[in-house]
Amino acid sequence: MRHPNLIALLAGSVFVLSACEDSSKASVSRAIDSVSSIDQQNMAELMLSAGDPDEAVNYFALQLESKPDDITMQRGLARSLVRSGRVAEALPVWRRVAANPDADNDDRVMLADTYIRANNWSEAEATLNAIPPTHESFDRYRLEAMIADSKKQWSRADHFYETAAGLTTRPSGVFNNWGFSKLTRGNPREAEQLFTQALQHDPNLFTAKNNLALARAGQGNYSLPLVQMTQQERAMLLYTMAIAAVRKGDTTIGRTLLAEAIDTHPQHYEEAVRALRALESGGRG
Repeated sequence: MRHPNLIALLAGSVFVLSACEDSSKASVSRAIDSVSSIDQQNMAELMLSAGDPDEAVNYFALQLESKPDDITMQRGLARSLVRSGRVAEALPVWRRVAANPDADNDDRVMLADTYIRANNWSEAEATLNAIPPTHESFDRYRLEAMIADSKKQWSRADHFYETAAGLTTRPSGVFNNWGFSKLTRGNPREAEQLFTQALQHDPNLFTAKNNLALARAGQGNYSLPLVQMTQQERAMLLYTMAIAAVRKGDTTIGRTLLAEAIDTHPQHYEEAVRALRALESGGRG
């Protein structure tokens, strides 16, 4: 004899089990999608931080073939193109990112950065001006300083350099750029102080070492700065000061520094040799 209630209960149980199974599959699917998304994000970050720039370009371009509207991959491609020196190719990608509804102000700052790299200062300034002043970031103020510098708005540039330096734990690049700005304004003493600050934060920044040598030479001080340097770097700094000395009319000092650079360099220093030969030949003429 059948029991209608039992049959109904069993049928209901089957339905519930089926629903649970479908729900479980959906949960697993969502979990897999979530893990996949995290993995892609991690891979994108890895390619940007440690990958070869050209390999990163290929990776993001490949990802965008199947997901052309993925803003994370668009950003990755734009950044990778900039890292690989392909600024002209990066610009339209950054424009596309900035036009995306999900774009943020940091994306627009990076677009301005790329305009500067492309030597399009007016577009860079217009892009930054369109960003609300409430968006305060290291990159924004770093670029504002550079634009003010290009327009010879010195007090404005100083303000932005100082602000940018206070917004990062690695301000060596800012101090180096600020020092170079002071150097071009004809203020080598203040430039020297800023290059020294840059090297306090990053003792390996050779650009700052070279600029420091220029700042000292600009004050008539041709002694090497007391900074950490390799033998090859020592020779290169001597060469830098030699050229600065010659340009100031201190030819004898320049000749001595060139000879010292040649003797110091661990290998053949062709640039210094040519410069010294030119000086000697000019002196005989």
